[in-house]
Amino acid sequence: MAALFDGRGGPKPCWCMLWRQGPDGKRAPEKAPERRAAMQGLVEKGRAIGVLGYDGATPVAWVSIAPRALFDTSLSPQPDQPGLWSLTCFFIRSDHRRQSGFAALLAAAESHARTAGATAIEAYPVDPDSPSYRFAGFLPSFEKAGYVAVGRVGQRRHILRKAL
Repeated sequence: MAALFDGRGGPKPCWCMLWRQGPDGKRAPEKAPERRAAMQGLVEKGRAIGVLGYDGATPVAWVSIAPRALFDTSLSPQPDQPGLWSLTCFFIRSDHRRQSGFAALLAAAESHARTAGATAIEAYPVDPDSPSYRFAGFLPSFEKAGYVAVGRVGQRRHILRKAL
């Protein structure tokens, strides 16, 4: 994970901690080094954090997926429910984009969540022309994968769910 995140173009500023609670259960820190340390703390505690995608032995992709209860409440105004997981962001290394990686990564995230006991997934994609939150994925890709709209967060993020 560190090799992927710290690599060129990687999500090292956020470490996928934007809406995530830190290992102490409080809102994640604001600065990148502290976010990295918080993510490492989650890994060391054995918390669900996401799925890495590989090309051979090299990590090339990431999807953040974990039980919704492990994220702070600003993520979604929708009511939580037992077995609900949140899929918050994707990163695919630039030299591996546009190769059907998103669909494969989404399927792997769903499989991981299902195996861990999830009964539904909530995602927060944006429209393809959105100027921000693009790391959350694009609405048409989720609709194609069977996700249905349940609400919105602000002007940009859609809230979609899929039963597993």
